[in-house]
Amino acid sequence: MAFLRSARNLFRCPLHKGCHSTATRSVTYESFKSEIEQQMTPKEYFNFARDIVAPWAATKPGHPALFFTDGQKETIVSYSDLLLQAKTLATALRDPQPPKCALVLLPKVPAWWVVNVAGSWCGTIVSCGTTMLTPRDVAHRLSKCEADCIICTPELAASLDEITKSVPLRIIVSDNQEDIRAGWICYNELLESCRGRSAQPCVATRADDIAQLFFTSGTTGKPKMVPHTQATYGIGHIGTMRYWLDPREEDMIWNISDTGWAKAAWSSLYIPLMAGATAFIHQKPRFDAKETLRALCEYPVTVLCAPPTVYRALVQCQLSQFPLRALRHCVSAGEPLNPEVMHTWTKNTGLQIYEGFGQTETTLLCGVRKGMKLKFGSMGKPAPGYNLKVLNEQQQELPPYHEGKLAVSLKQGYPIGLFKGYLWDEQRTSEAFRDGYYFTGDRAYYDDDGYFWFVGRADDVIISSGYRIGPFEVESCLQEHPAVAESAVVSSPDELRGEVVKAFVVLAEDFKHQQAETLIADLQNHVKTATAPYKYPRKIEFVDSLPKTVSGKIRRIELRAKEWAGLTEYSSGSSGSSSNHGG
Repeated sequence: MAFLRSARNLFRCPLHKGCHSTATRSVTYESFKSEIEQQMTPKEYFNFARDIVAPWAATKPGHPALFFTDGQKETIVSYSDLLLQAKTLATALRDPQPPKCALVLLPKVPAWWVVNVAGSWCGTIVSCGTTMLTPRDVAHRLSKCEADCIICTPELAASLDEITKSVPLRIIVSDNQEDIRAGWICYNELLESCRGRSAQPCVATRADDIAQLFFTSGTTGKPKMVPHTQATYGIGHIGTMRYWLDPREEDMIWNISDTGWAKAAWSSLYIPLMAGATAFIHQKPRFDAKETLRALCEYPVTVLCAPPTVYRALVQCQLSQFPLRALRHCVSAGEPLNPEVMHTWTKNTGLQIYEGFGQTETTLLCGVRKGMKLKFGSMGKPAPGYNLKVLNEQQQELPPYHEGKLAVSLKQGYPIGLFKGYLWDEQRTSEAFRDGYYFTGDRAYYDDDGYFWFVGRADDVIISSGYRIGPFEVESCLQEHPAVAESAVVSSPDELRGEVVKAFVVLAEDFKHQQAETLIADLQNHVKTATAPYKYPRKIEFVDSLPKTVSGKIRRIELRAKEWAGLTEYSSGSSGSSSNHGG
């Protein structure tokens, strides 16, 4: 525990005195963006493990790279330990030759980070997925990405044994020898078999060699395979790091994300290790708002990165009971964060929440950096490396305040953090890349100051009686009401208007036993007065929870599909209260 105490001392706030990134200095947005873009220079050869992790392991070997806790015990992995384990695993995997692609289904355990760094070192593509994947999901992924290696937990190995028999290399991560099944290899034994041997040198990967392969989160349609190269993340995330997340070497960064989401690669793997900082990993299997706040009080977490669903849950707690003394920087990503939640968080903690917008296909596309003027509800300005445009249906650029398709212009150069296309899917690639643009699939507008405002996914926009209504604006209005803990807005069929706005609402605890009809009328009147009256939800249904992807994004597509299929109740548990008030 002596090392643990020294690690805690290392992160105490006094060390931050006099240590400020350029993001906090008085520089213009344009000059700061240009300065970062100059650092994001393409290279012919690049390797994340060799060019990022190894130098840190050499210059500060004992510095914590990873800090794990399950709420009771703590584990620290230093930079030298991480690199040593990764090189040992890479050496074992290269006997006789490394796998081409490894499907990795692991929770928040050290092996997840070791495998990712080892994959880079030996040239194996890593494709991470959540441990909640079903055998059918895994069979689909194996067939699509042609993985010749799978690394998972004992529980998953048991359920996947039959469908993975043709996979040449099957590895179980467990400390219990009894968990190892016939035909599978023990992760620990694999490491032990190479201890003491000279590590194989790092492969000479080209910058455009694929390093990571993600399956999109599935908010719309079938999952697509998104490849990222050694450079798109290892260099492209310089913009994400310096512009938005703002980490320092002394920081402890907590990114609340499942290991199966690309966001875990962003802010739990690449950016902390690029900065020489420490990734904080809370290993509780389920999110608990009070436990999260307790951990933020107990541990010296200085940077918090979380999806809006987390912040919405946190502000439902008595924040005044949880003094967040070490925390200095908060960011949100995944989908837009409601302004009311931001106000409540800032009022109780003194900290702003800086929004960031990106996709599995990109690095940070747009965001708010420290020192920029905050505009609640805006997703900020284009991030370094990206030239964002809003286009009409004829691919013409629109002026400020005109809603249109959000796209990345490729006419002045190709962003280093942007993927090159969906793997083995020419049709979807051609749909995304057209006429010198990459189309994000989102709708947005920008203002006179160059701030962008999210309207919704292209297929989320509701058209009612000729009016175009973005679900996020309605959700934000609902969030301002004390009765609303969370909401999701979708279109619902209507004989007269074609479609109308319907809100699925999770009630705050103090309002769950109030009369439904009265609450519905109150919420509708609130939206009518808070925004244009035509946007109010003509239908409201109270539910116990909302369907979400593993990344925390609300699955509006699921709610919308139920509405248009004629279903009146939502499977997660409805109060049965729905209304079409207002005529």
